Amino acid sequence: MDTALPKIRRRLIPFLFLLYIIAYLDRVNVGFAALQMNADLGFSATVYGLGSGVFFLSYTAFEVPSNLILARVGARVWIARIMFTWGLASSAMLFVSDAASFYLLRFVLGAAEAGFFPGIIYYLTHWFPARERAHAVALFMTATAMAGVVGGPLSSGLLALDGALGLRGWQWLFLVEGLPAVLLAPVVLRHLTERPADATWLTPAERQAVTAAIAQEHASTPPTSKFRDVLVQPTLWVLSGVYFLLVMGFYGIGFWLPTILQSAGDLGPSAVASISALPYVAAAVAMVFVGRHSDAAGERRWHVALPLATGAVGFLVATQAGASVPLALGALSLAALGIWGALGPFWALPTAGLHGAAAAGGIAIVNSVGNVGGFVGPFLVGYVRDATGSFSAGLLLLAGGLLAGGALALALPRR
Repeated sequence: MDTALPKIRRRLIPFLFLLYIIAYLDRVNVGFAALQMNADLGFSATVYGLGSGVFFLSYTAFEVPSNLILARVGARVWIARIMFTWGLASSAMLFVSDAASFYLLRFVLGAAEAGFFPGIIYYLTHWFPARERAHAVALFMTATAMAGVVGGPLSSGLLALDGALGLRGWQWLFLVEGLPAVLLAPVVLRHLTERPADATWLTPAERQAVTAAIAQEHASTPPTSKFRDVLVQPTLWVLSGVYFLLVMGFYGIGFWLPTILQSAGDLGPSAVASISALPYVAAAVAMVFVGRHSDAAGERRWHVALPLATGAVGFLVATQAGASVPLALGALSLAALGIWGALGPFWALPTAGLHGAAAAGGIAIVNSVGNVGGFVGPFLVGYVRDATGSFSAGLLLLAGGLLAGGALALALPRR
């Protein structure tokens, strides 16, 4: 095991990291596109917030079936299919012309991508024992932060192509950023190995050690292997509630960060896209540190609750930023640090004690219920912005949600 785990990390995590960067960027690049698109198409904050969140309605509707199919046909084939279809849907966003087409294409994108993230989490349970999982998940999910680091400058450059070949900058952004998912789909089939027993890049002894460790872990936990069994576990629904509140804040930043920064100062789209990378740098550092500390301490609940409280403080400070771009940027960086820091320890919780279809379906349920927060959060921020003319009340709602999520995490069983 001691020699196998480093090899597994080197083989799988960087590649999955790359895939998730592309997935997250295609999901939230609408936040950068909005710097031009909203004015071009006359979208109000409510229309934009609703369209951004519609993604999660279809994502939620199709996620559990998608993950159950993945458990049957295998991660390699199904993740490759997901990537190909979501890449096409993401590039098709360049054809948005009004509110109706915006809602429709965001709905299609959510349906195409449904199952990707929980499928990867399920896939990692085949390779990493529970004691190593928070760190592995944190390393993988750091991609969401790095997507912000990469996405800011990349989106800035694509927005600057405004007018080239008759396309607006936001249309170039959607077109170009959707293509990598399509191109990498066949690479997934070649690079991913389904299970440790199939890994020719491990020695026979290493394959046996990893397979035995995972099997022993399954044997020592409650035998929840059927999907219907997991539905009656109260802990699953508490976890879903925690994730719902976490995701409200997560996508409150993902979809509104550029617009909030633009409203705080007289900055152009390219400048806003460039400085938007800074909160994601803080988020990436926090994810790795908190995930590693959680594994070392063998503790999950407080490693979820304390970062969420930190994120709430960041949102509260952001309500006082006014016209100060540095204060708004610093406050949102603190919010991102807290929210992203909680993700690794959180996803180590629902993967413990579940096997087979129960693991695939249970993870998908938590992610599905949680991602409804991805609809509620952006929509509420946009609606409140139109109603009050300010982001402050919406940010207060997100702060309250994070505090409630932290309290709910502490209500979970200690083991």
